[in-house]
Amino acid sequence: MAAESLADRLSDLVHRETQVHDAGVDLTVSGVHALSGPAQVDFGGGELTDARTSTVEPETREQNDDYGWWHLGGGTYLLEYNESLTGSDEVLLQPRRALVERGATHPTLRVTDLPRVPVSVPPAGIHVKENARVSTLCPLD
Repeated sequence: MAAESLADRLSDLVHRETQVHDAGVDLTVSGVHALSGPAQVDFGGGELTDARTSTVEPETREQNDDYGWWHLGGGTYLLEYNESLTGSDEVLLQPRRALVERGATHPTLRVTDLPRVPVSVPPAGIHVKENARVSTLCPLD
């Protein structure tokens, strides 16, 4: 199975049995960052700069909760994954249907590693639980 081979390229899977399926491997969110200042892109790359960001802290709903929730208002954020990808073969990174059907999305990318990914959140916002499966890695055919 191609998804199993892909899973072998990932470290720090939260729960392999849940994350690996016929279509690929689901990725889980470990951090969310709000954009707080502009980035810079130029022609030659000599003046390329990252946007300033600030960490969004998750909030627990009950005192004894093991995991918190990020309460995200409308806008764009950067997601970080728990997992890391090794190897040089490109794979497809796409948003999970569960995310898209709730109005949020991120770009579909061909990747060899896992960058922070911009996620667009609708004006009504979205709540995302720590370790939620938000993206899927798929082998390229």
